[in-house]
Parts: sequence; structure tokens; C-alpha cells
Amino acid sequence: MKAYLEFDEIERLEKAAGNLRDQLLVRLLGHLGCRISEALGITVNDIDFTAGTVSIQHLKTRLNLSCPQCGAKLSRRHTFCPACGVKVAEAVAEEKKHRRMRNLPIDEDTLLLLKDYISRDGPINKNGKKLIFGIHRGRGWQIITGCAERAGLLKLINSETGKIHNVSPHKLRDAFAVHAVKVNDTGDGLRLLQQHLGHTNFNTTARYRKVSGEEQKDWYQKLWQDDKP
Repeated sequence: MKAYLEFDEIERLEKAAGNLRDQLLVRLLGHLGCRISEALGITVNDIDFTAGTVSIQHLKTRLNLSCPQCGAKLSRRHTFCPACGVKVAEAVAEEKKHRRMRNLPIDEDTLLLLKDYISRDGPINKNGKKLIFGIHRGRGWQIITGCAERAGLLKLINSETGKIHNVSPHKLRDAFAVHAVKVNDTGDGLRLLQQHLGHTNFNTTARYRKVSGEEQKDWYQKLWQDDKP
């Protein structure tokens, strides 16, 4: 049983999609390596067709909120400080605005697919924004798992825990990362991948080097190179 999807299997997922919207969701997850929540947050205005980029809001950033009056810790749901009672709704709202953005390149084929989808009035108007998908997270998971079933893809195993998992949106992100490491596993390549994926910790990115198996293979082969005649 495998630990990750190969890129030809992502192509099979695309072909198994029931419509253009679902195909585009598979394509963005596999070719951008973004999280499902990030993909579902993309609007038409986030896409720069001239530059060939898309702006992604990094939704996993932790907000370090504190009361401006007494310094007590706050959650993003607080309207009033739980310690001193001062109103903090404006401070919380302002901090949310500072979530990091990632500006990611998009390959030409994916851009063409986006143009086709937009020209067919695929995006959904919601809360004053023109969302590419306009679906909730649970529906996004259903689309990916449904495509995997129709494509006949087997379940995947977690190489560290041994647990068996269905093909999920995050497995497409993993496939992107492993593919990137196979193409370029240098220090510079890993740092570019870290920036692309939005990892704050380099070790989170470096684990894909282990998953790909290339590092250990190279190490093992080099053990015997000096012994060859």
C-alpha cells in the first residue's frame, strides 16, 4: 500500500470528476498544493491572468490576540475582554485582517481551465465576493473522495503511524509536495516549497523529503560508489 498519490493518479481524479467545477477543484489542489479551505476561499479577483498568479489567504495562521487594555489573552470570538471587560471587537477584527497572504504561480493549463470555468459563469456570488467554488468544506471533501472512488484509487497508508486513510483533499497537497521534492530536493528547492505551502516551520516541509524516499536511496547508493572498479 502506498503512502502518497502519484501525479498520474491526480490526472485520473480529474477525469473522474462529474463536472468542470469538480475537475477544477482537483486541479487546484493538485497543482497549487493549497489546503481545501484555501482553495474554497479563492475569488475571481484573487486571480491575475496576466501575471499567471493567484493570491491565497493563509487560513492556518494562529492569531496572537491580547487585550490592549490589560494584556489578557483573547480568542477571535471575543467581543469583550474576559479579564477587564473592555470592548475588544475592533482590535480582534483588525488582527484578523493581518492574516498572511501567499501569491502563488499557476501553470498555463490550469489558467486556461480557470478561464473556461469563469466564462461559463461557474463562480458564485456570496457575501459581496465572487467565489470560484461557493461550496462548503464538507462538500469539497465529498467531491474528492467521490472522484477517488470512481477512479478506483486505493486507500493510502500513513508512513509514520501506519494508519489507513481514504484519498482526501490533503492527500493532493501531499502529492504536490512529494512531486516537488522529487524534482528538486536541494536546500533552495525545499525553502521555495516551504514558502509555497505556507509552512512556518521548515521541519514540516522537510518531512516530504523523507516521504519521497529519494534521500535515503541516494544515501544508500553512495555507500557503494567508491567500491566500484
